Parts: sequence; structure tokens; C-alpha cells
Amino acid sequence: MSVDVRLRDVHEADLELFFEQEHDPETVRRSKFTPRARETFMTHWATKVLGDPTVLVRTVTVDGEAVGSVVAWWEDGRRFIGYGFDRRYWGQGIGTRALTLFLDMEKARPLFADPFAGNTGSVRLLEKCGFRRTGTVRHGEYEHIMLVLGEDRPRPSDPRHTP
Repeated sequence: MSVDVRLRDVHEADLELFFEQEHDPETVRRSKFTPRARETFMTHWATKVLGDPTVLVRTVTVDGEAVGSVVAWWEDGRRFIGYGFDRRYWGQGIGTRALTLFLDMEKARPLFADPFAGNTGSVRLLEKCGFRRTGTVRHGEYEHIMLVLGEDRPRPSDPRHTP
């Protein structure tokens, strides 16, 4: 069975889906990301994501239905990528197809990602798309895998980075 995976601009109605995904208990467990309150979430998306011209963000659709998002942003002089997908679509190749489409649009390299070390599905997805492991970083009490697409060398001056 073939599905049609596409990327499109984010519509205001998509934010409710993204909010629900951020609060999905399995997503929280796998990502170790603390979900935000509705007002905080909506303000973040309005100002830091949709309101920032340096951020590239797209809604992922499957057969025309919004199922997630992919986003790239600047942080501490490095370009990062992140994504979220409705749990119903995990393990079906949707993430791989969506991320591949997004990487054709996002030309900045190197491009970084740092999923929670225990989120093996996310790490596998990034590696399928060409990212390579460069070390680990800590976010609070949790270890995350640092991955990079394109050329980069570890930055010894970054105390969060351990090769």
C-alpha cells in the first residue's frame, strides 16, 4: 500500500495537532521533552517558530491529512532539526520520507539533531537520512545523541559535548 507523503506550509489549525502530539504520553516518554502548557506552546509557535524568518518549518501530510511537522532552527550558531509525527504513523517509513523531502529543502550544512539516547527510533530515522553520531550531550538529567549531517568537527569548548 502506497501513501502520499508531502510537506506544506503550516496552517494555524495544524498547531492544535502539534500541541496534542507534544502531549502524547508515549512521545513524552521517548523524547524526554516536557510538554508545554497550551498558552506557552501557542506563544512559542507564533513567535519563535512561525514568527522567525530564519526558521524553516513544514507540516507533514499523508494522503492529504496533517500528521506532523519538521522544523530547522538556529541555536548557538548551529542549525538544528526536529520533528514530530502522530504515533499512528510511527514505524511505517513516513518519517523517513518526510525527512528526506525536508532535507531537499533545507540546504544548511552541517545540520544537527540531538534526540534522547533512549529514542532508538528517532536515532535510526536520522541515521537512515545520512546523519552520523558525533558524541553525546546532556539536557538536564538525560543523555542525548548528537548527530550531524554534513561536515562538522567536535567543539572542545562546548562543555555539553563529549566525544
